Amino acid sequence: MVLTVVFYVFIAFTAIQIAYYLVFTSVFFSKKGTKKQATFPVSVIIFAKNNAENLTNFLPSILSQNYPTFEVVLIDNNSSDNTEEVINSFALTNSNIKLVSVENNEAFWGSKKYALTLGIKAAKYEYLLFIEPNCKPISEFWISEMSQEFSIEKSIVLGYSTIKNEKNISNFLIRFYHFISALQYLNFAKLGIPFMADGKNLAYTKSEFYRAKGYINHMKQELGEDDLFIQDAANETNTAFCIQKNSFTESVFLQTFSNWFLNQRKKVFLKKRYQPKHRFLIGLFSVSKFLFYVLGIILCFFYPYEIMLSFFGTYFLIQFIVIGIASKRMEEKNLIFFLPFLDISFLLIQISIFIANLTSKPTHWK
Repeated sequence: MVLTVVFYVFIAFTAIQIAYYLVFTSVFFSKKGTKKQATFPVSVIIFAKNNAENLTNFLPSILSQNYPTFEVVLIDNNSSDNTEEVINSFALTNSNIKLVSVENNEAFWGSKKYALTLGIKAAKYEYLLFIEPNCKPISEFWISEMSQEFSIEKSIVLGYSTIKNEKNISNFLIRFYHFISALQYLNFAKLGIPFMADGKNLAYTKSEFYRAKGYINHMKQELGEDDLFIQDAANETNTAFCIQKNSFTESVFLQTFSNWFLNQRKKVFLKKRYQPKHRFLIGLFSVSKFLFYVLGIILCFFYPYEIMLSFFGTYFLIQFIVIGIASKRMEEKNLIFFLPFLDISFLLIQISIFIANLTSKPTHWK
């Protein structure tokens, strides 16, 4: 009797996992009409703290964007390196650069969000497009593609930022983790349930920023200038997404795996501030994956292997098809060839984060 109940519970969680993966295809089959090319002016906003080298490498790809009118608002948050000198050197030949310096006497919040608020206030234009200093647009049409998604109804645009492919296992695991997270927030936004974003490729209007009272509701939180803002501002009618290849940005991963892991722990803590329905959707995906594997392995000892193989085979086949479609569209190479390993690694990372956060609170981000 107990075994039968466990078997049906396993079937239920298998179905939930498959349903999630089918949802993950929604953005790729959505029909979007031909959009008129955007021509309104845009303010590109970049927060920088000790990022002189990154700005030297990546700022040219932003300044060379093929777009009629845009400015680049560079926020120097009290850097101790030569970030300001690098910005000023670019400004000599680029009149559309605006430097916002956050001095010691202004940094009493100790917050990236405070510095960003100063940058947003200094921005000349209504439409704001955010990117990080260790990122670059993969094409000269990044501003154009992201801006086309704005409309009378849509004041927030979620974009995708890939991580540069490097030949090491840490990069592989982090890219897959990041990829699955993006599939969640982009596809649920498509279904009218926006709940997070990636600050490496995000756009919204100044009016939306002020309507949501900026970051005031979470100003003291170290992270969350992207997803906690989305929690406050986004809804089913005002949020669009962009998955055109030319709209992507690419970041260079500069952290160690341990620092990345710490960052993910902090992001999980931030999810406590998410709306209950959003926490449920994120949590159900993780819990159902965990129980799919745990119950499936247990049942392999009690049920014929043909039956259990059919369940695992169906799961991995659907996952292979969905991830294959998604990774091709989102320029994520090589992930599909190691799916079972990456899927289990994704689960183990989530379990490790859960256990680590149960035993201790993440220390202050350095």
